Amino acid sequence: MFKERKSLTEKLKESIHPTPLRKKISLTLSSLKIQLKRLENATYRLEQRDKILYGKCVSALQKGDKYLASLYANECAEIRKIAKITLTSQLALEKVTLKLETIRDFGDIAYSMNSVTCIIGTLRNGLKNLMPDISIKLDEVNEDLQNLVMEMGESTDHHLDLETVSEDSRKIIEEASIVAEQKMKEKFPELPIIATKETKI
Repeated sequence: MFKERKSLTEKLKESIHPTPLRKKISLTLSSLKIQLKRLENATYRLEQRDKILYGKCVSALQKGDKYLASLYANECAEIRKIAKITLTSQLALEKVTLKLETIRDFGDIAYSMNSVTCIIGTLRNGLKNLMPDISIKLDEVNEDLQNLVMEMGESTDHHLDLETVSEDSRKIIEEASIVAEQKMKEKFPELPIIATKETKI
């Protein structure tokens, strides 16, 4: 759960023979892809759970048990809220991995890297309460990326417009959210509207 800190020997080796930036980006990409896979699995599990509960909701309606049907429908609605977050995070991380692969292979370094750290920071905060283990890992990835940005900043005189970086990151997350909404409609059938009578005490 906690990030392993480098030993003194490793730190000395790193200072004498620093790891090339391209290799560092590849290592970060590997960590990121593990978290991406975990998000994919979480979304899949939520989808399967929703299918089971949706089936029970329909079955309860067919039997005329509106109260039980509404319980299942409410649980489906909660599952879908979580699924929307995991799916949006998954799609945004897919864009981040593509960006990092482009940076590694073609090298539009400082600007793109700052954009990536903004996106990961936003996703990390969104998953903090929902999936704290993934949030912690994303925090570690972000820390590594920020260190890379600092290293690259020392070797370039790239002047960054942070407002533009932040705006680009916001657009990427918004686009991921829109695509997630479309995918939700494809994956999750519309919930029935259940009118329940108020019970008098």
